[in-house]
Amino acid sequence: MPLGAHVTISGGVFKAPERARALTCDCMQIFSKNQMQWKAKPLTAEDADRFIAGLEEHDIVQTVIHDSYLINLASPDEMLLERSRDAFLDEMMRAKKLGVRYLIFHPGAHVGSGEQKGIQRIAESLNWASSRFGSSDVELLLEITAGQGSVLGHSFEQLAGIMDLLDDRSSAGICFDTCHAYAAGYDVRTPKGYERTIEQLDDYLGIDKLRAVHLNDSKGKLGSRLDRHEEIGKGHIGLEGFANIVNDSRLEDLPMVLETPHGEKRYAHELKTLRSLVRKS
Repeated sequence: MPLGAHVTISGGVFKAPERARALTCDCMQIFSKNQMQWKAKPLTAEDADRFIAGLEEHDIVQTVIHDSYLINLASPDEMLLERSRDAFLDEMMRAKKLGVRYLIFHPGAHVGSGEQKGIQRIAESLNWASSRFGSSDVELLLEITAGQGSVLGHSFEQLAGIMDLLDDRSSAGICFDTCHAYAAGYDVRTPKGYERTIEQLDDYLGIDKLRAVHLNDSKGKLGSRLDRHEEIGKGHIGLEGFANIVNDSRLEDLPMVLETPHGEKRYAHELKTLRSLVRKS
C-alpha cells in the first residue's frame, strides 16, 4: 500500500521526489505551480525530465497533482469561470508534461446560484477542458469536500451527478479525503460506519472509480461541514478510523497521501504511525 504526503516544490518541481523519499514516502502529491497564483512560468523540458528521473531514482511509485485553490469550475461569474477553465486546462497540460496521471481538484462552489446549476457548470467546465486537452493521458479526480458554504461535492450523490454529465466518464475518477468525508457526514471512524461508507460510494459511483485517498484527521465532528485537517490520531476520526482504511484490501494499490497541518515537520512521524496500523497477514 503506497503511503505518502503532499510535498513542496520549492526550488523547482524536480526537487520533490528527493524530499518525498527523505520523509519516507512511497508516493506523493504536489502542486505543479504556486497554488495561490493564476499564472506560472511554463515547465521546461529539462525540469520535467529531471522530475521524472527523480521519481525513479528515489523510488516514488505514484504521484498525484492537486490543482490551484483559486480555480472554481462552478462559478456563476463569467469572467472567473473563464479564468478558472483556462487555469484548469493549464494544470492538465502541466500534469501531462510531468508524466502524472491523476489531477485532483475540488469540484467548485455555486456561490448562491444553486446546487443543480453549479453541478451543470462543473460538468460543462470539465467537458470544455477535456475537449481542448485532446488526450487521455490525465485523469481528473473529483475530491469529496466537507461542504462548507456553497461548496459542491460533499456527497457521493453530488459527485455522481457531475460524472453523469461528462462526455467521457472514463476520463474521471474520485479522490476520497477522510477529513472532508467525515465532516460531510460519512462515519469512517468505526468499522461498521466505514463499511457503510464504502458501500455507498460503490452504489453511487462504483468503487473502481476511487483512484486516490487523502489521509487527514478531522478537527470537526461528524457532519460538522468543517474543513479543518488534524494530525493523524489527534482528531475526531482517530487511529481506529485510519486502521479501517489502511487495512482495506480494496484500496491497497491506491496512493494515500497526508495533507495534515504540520506538514513536512511531522509527515515522517505520521507515516510511521499509519504503517504501525497495518495488520500483518
